Amino acid sequence: MGQSPDSSSYNEEGRGIPFFQGNADFGERNPVTRVWCDAPSKIANVNDILISVRAPIGAINYATETCCIGRGLAAITPDLNRVSSEYIFWLLKGKNAELNSKGTGSTFKAINRKALEEIQVPDVSLEEQAAHAANLETAYKIIQMRKQQLSTLDDLIKARFVEMFGDPVCNPMRWETVKLENCLERIDNGKSFVCSDKPRTGNNPAVLKLSAATYGDYRPQENKALLDTNQFIDAAEVHSGDLLFTRKNTPELVGMAAYVSITPPKLMMPDLIFRLVPNEKMNPVFLWQLINCREFRPVIQAITGGSAKSMSNISKERLGKISVICPPRAEQDKINPIIQQIDKSKALIQKSLDETQLLFDSLMQKYFG
Repeated sequence: MGQSPDSSSYNEEGRGIPFFQGNADFGERNPVTRVWCDAPSKIANVNDILISVRAPIGAINYATETCCIGRGLAAITPDLNRVSSEYIFWLLKGKNAELNSKGTGSTFKAINRKALEEIQVPDVSLEEQAAHAANLETAYKIIQMRKQQLSTLDDLIKARFVEMFGDPVCNPMRWETVKLENCLERIDNGKSFVCSDKPRTGNNPAVLKLSAATYGDYRPQENKALLDTNQFIDAAEVHSGDLLFTRKNTPELVGMAAYVSITPPKLMMPDLIFRLVPNEKMNPVFLWQLINCREFRPVIQAITGGSAKSMSNISKERLGKISVICPPRAEQDKINPIIQQIDKSKALIQKSLDETQLLFDSLMQKYFG
C-alpha cells in the first residue's frame, strides 16, 4: 500500500524517482511522470501492477520503472510461478465493481489491503491464463482501434467545417454576424425530475443525463429511469432534429451541443439542458458544429456564470446575446450531406465496436465471473 512521503521531497526537476500519487497520474497502460521524489516512503518496482485504491477505485497501470507510490495507490507484485502478470491485470479489471463495492469512507471511498487480498483468483494453469489474457488483449485492442477511428471521423467533421466557413471568431470569409437570439425561434427549458440512478428498461419514460449531450454527440443510452411514469411531460420530450445545449457543467465542458438525428421515444430533457430551436436563418446542424468548434469555445466560456469553481452555468439571456457568423442558408446547408456521409461510416464502426465490446464483456464474465 502506498504512503505519501514528506512534501519537501517532491520536485519537478527530476531528482530521485518518479512519484505517482493516484489515478490522476495514470495513462492508458503506464503512468505519466509529473513529479519526482528524492526521499520515497513506499516503492513499486518495474512491471508491478499499480491500482488506484481511492476514488476512483480500480484504475490500473503497469509500472515501467522503479517509482514512489502515494496513498492513492497500491502496488501488486504477482508470483510469476503461479500467475502471469497479464492475467492478474485483466482479473483486476474484471473485479472493478467488486472492489468499488468494498470502498469505505463518507467523502472519498477507499479500499484497504484486505479488500485486495480477498480477491478470488481462478485456479487455472499458466497456459490457460496466457490464452485468456491474449484473447482479452486482442479484443481490447480492436475496441481501442474502433474508438480511435470514431474520434478521427469526428475530427474530420470539425476540419471540414473550418475549411468551409473559416474561423468563426476571426471570420476571414466575412460572413454576416448576428446575435444568436436573432437566429432562434426560442430556447426551451428542460425539467427537474425524481429519477432512479439506473437507466430505463425498454421505452419506459426516462430523463437524459447531462452526459447525453456533453461530448458533442447525442447519447440516448445515457438516461435515468423516471420513478413515477405519470410525471412524463410531452413538452420536455426529445425529438429527432432537436439541438440540445448543456447550460450547466464543469468550466471545460459547459456549453456543448448535441444534434439529435434519431432518438428512441419517451426521453426527456433535464433542467441542465436547453433545447435551441433555430428559425429559418440558421441550419441546426450548422449551429451544432459552430457551438462545438474549438475556435468558438472561448466565446461560449466567456458567458458562463456561477461562483462555484466546479460548475459553471449559462443563462438564456447571455446565450442569446453572443455574436455568431450567419452565412446564407444555402451555404450552411452544404454541411448536411458531408456529415450524413461521415455518419454512415461512423455507424458501421460503431456497430463493430458494440459487437467487440459485447464479446469482450462476455469473455471477462466467462473467465472471471
